[in-house]
Amino acid sequence: MNATAKPLAGLKVVELGTLIAGPFAARLCAEFGAQVTKIESPDGGDPLRKWRKLYEGTSLWWFVQARNKRSLTLNLKQEAGREVLKKLLAEADILIENFRPGVLEKLGLGWDVLHALNPKLVMVRLSGFGQSGPCKDQPGFGAVGESMGGLRYITGFEDRPPVRTGISIGDSIAALWGVIGALMALRHREVNGGQGQVVDVALYEAVFAMMESMVPEFDVFGFIRERSGNIMPGITPSSVHTTADGRHVQIAANGDAIFRRFMLAIGRQDLADDPQLAGNDGRDARRDELYGVIDRWARSLPQEEVLKVLNEAEVPASRIYSAEDMFTDPQFLAREMFLSAKLPDGKPFKMPGIVPKLSETPGSAEWIGPKLGEHNDAILAELGYDGEQIAALRRDGAV
Repeated sequence: MNATAKPLAGLKVVELGTLIAGPFAARLCAEFGAQVTKIESPDGGDPLRKWRKLYEGTSLWWFVQARNKRSLTLNLKQEAGREVLKKLLAEADILIENFRPGVLEKLGLGWDVLHALNPKLVMVRLSGFGQSGPCKDQPGFGAVGESMGGLRYITGFEDRPPVRTGISIGDSIAALWGVIGALMALRHREVNGGQGQVVDVALYEAVFAMMESMVPEFDVFGFIRERSGNIMPGITPSSVHTTADGRHVQIAANGDAIFRRFMLAIGRQDLADDPQLAGNDGRDARRDELYGVIDRWARSLPQEEVLKVLNEAEVPASRIYSAEDMFTDPQFLAREMFLSAKLPDGKPFKMPGIVPKLSETPGSAEWIGPKLGEHNDAILAELGYDGEQIAALRRDGAV
C-alpha cells in the first residue's frame, strides 16, 4: 500500500512512552500512516520488550505494539541526548508521553519549553491521575485506574472480591482517549488556525468516562451498582448460560421484539405473550424466573444446537471465544483480523488486524516492532548529524 494513502500520512509523532498506554496510542497513529519515532533508553529500552511470552528473547507483544515504529535510543539524562530530542520535537506534530507528571519538567522538557520550541506541537500526556490534583505525583498503572475509576468495583460476582478483566483495559482505554484528544487538537490547529495544546488524559478518568449511568444513578437515587456476575441488573435478559455439553453461550435478548422471538423459538409462547414481559422493566422485575427458564433450555441442548436456534430466531448470541476459536472463525477471517508477518528469524506468525476499517484510506502493518536503536543512524542523519557527530554521540553514551 502507498503510505500516502493513509489518513495520517505526513504527521510526525514522537513517542516517549513505555509499556502500554503511550505505546498503544502511538501504535494506532503508526498504523494509519503517521511517522512514529519511539524514543527508548539505550539501557534495555521499553520493558515491554520482555513482557509475557518471549520468542528468542523478545516479547511477541512487542512485535505488535511497536509495529510501524522507528526506534531511536536516547539517554535523556545527557544534554546531548536531550538536544537530539528537541531537534525531533521541533519538527513534530504530536508528542505522546506517559511519564509520571514532573519527569519531563525535571529534564527541562516541560510544556512551556516545548511549546516555545514548536508552537504547533500537540502534547498527549497519559498518566495515572492527570497533570493536576492532589494525586498527580503518585504512580498509577492501569490496574489503579480501573480500581479508582469504578470498573473493578462492579466486576465479578457479588459474593466474591472484585476481579480484573483479562487484559490491561484501563491503559488501552486511556490510549484511545489520547488519540481522540490528539485528533481533536490537530483539527483545532489546522482548521481553526489554533496552536498546539496539551491533551491531559488520566487513566482513572479514562475508565470513569466509560461507566455509563453510574453517576446520575447515585446522585438521584443514592444507588450504588454492585457486582452481579454475568448479568447486568436493569437490562434483562442478557447473561451467559451453560449448554448440555458443558460449553458457554452469551445470550443478549434484552430488546422487546428480540425477547418475544426468543421465547417463541424455545417454545414459551406464554412468556412471549405475557404483557408484563413486553418491556424491559417488567422483565427485569422477573429476571430470576426468566434466567431459570433460559438456563434450563440451554442445558437441554449442545452448544451448536443452542446457537442454531438463536441465530434462526435472530437473537444476538455467541459462544465465548478463545484465541483458538478466533483463528478458525469465518467472520474473523473475512474481516482480515489476522495479519501474516515474519519474526526476525523468518518464522511466520499472526498479528491482530487493523481497527477501525476505513474504506478509502485503510491502515496497515508495514513492519514489526524494531530492534532496540535500529533506526538510530538514519534518524540522526535526517536531523543533520554527520558520521563523526553520530559516532561521538554513540561514544559518549548519548544514544
